[in-house]
Amino acid sequence: MAGNSQRKNRRTSNKKGMQVGSGGQRRRGLEGRGPTPPAEERKKHKKNRMATAKAKQAASRRPAPRRGGVKGTSEMVVGRNPVFEALRDGVPATTLYVQQYIDNDERVREALQLAGERGNIHLMEAPRPELDRMTNGLNHQGLVLQVPPYEYADPQDLTAAAYDNGEDPLIVALDGITDPRNLGAIVRSVSAFGGHGVVVPERRAAGMTAGAWKSSAGTAARTPVSRVTNLTRALEAYKKEGIAIVGLAADGEHTVEDLEALGGPVVVVIGSEGKGLGRLVGETCDYRVRISMPGGAESLNAGVAAGIVMYEVARRRA
Repeated sequence: MAGNSQRKNRRTSNKKGMQVGSGGQRRRGLEGRGPTPPAEERKKHKKNRMATAKAKQAASRRPAPRRGGVKGTSEMVVGRNPVFEALRDGVPATTLYVQQYIDNDERVREALQLAGERGNIHLMEAPRPELDRMTNGLNHQGLVLQVPPYEYADPQDLTAAAYDNGEDPLIVALDGITDPRNLGAIVRSVSAFGGHGVVVPERRAAGMTAGAWKSSAGTAARTPVSRVTNLTRALEAYKKEGIAIVGLAADGEHTVEDLEALGGPVVVVIGSEGKGLGRLVGETCDYRVRISMPGGAESLNAGVAAGIVMYEVARRRA
């Protein structure tokens, strides 16, 4: 009897019992999900990324105004032609010193006229010994122009300006560029192709001197330059904001025309023509790109290279 009972129970347990329903989940899965959320709320969308970055900027932004970074040192432009060219090219100036009893030739008259037209440059007459002392004995030819210290921007101001305009940041960082004329030419390219600023290191690098102002052809007045004590740390800070760091190198693994990262938020790092990128800066870069040169040249001037890369970025964003 016991054996028959066990067999009966076994047969009963194998029977198909009641099935648990889905509770309507399958039916609800077929229903619509409502209207598509705004672009700012959709992950991986460009506007969502920009809104998130802008919020981070607002949370960490300092109350200081733009151009509130460190200041450079004042500078003296000496000589009749250099002074005239600086005034003609819009180099900022506070005072024009003119030697007493100077020969009033055409260059002197033109310099005085340009300074007078500016309206905010003081004209000071000084004896020759005083001008010799001011210029440490340089051949000033009776004209000395005082250029005020340049007010460098904070590096975070550059990205903040981009986000405020609803744009992806486009910044150029320079590693080992010592010629002020190259710096001015790069500032000019950044301005021409819609960049948001230039970052330069404090040591062993050109700053915004009168020569850089002249080479920028006036664009330095609207394109901020930031000076940092440690370029690697500044690049790391940009990386934390989700900005790609792209270094320009002759042996780069990518070509400028093939790198998709140039279409988004990016910092382009340019090294010197001879040495290229420093080791630490190169290791900080997310990508290293090269410019294709079918003509066989080994390298390009830093200002020319910057212009080529900036054009490619602008083309992708158009």
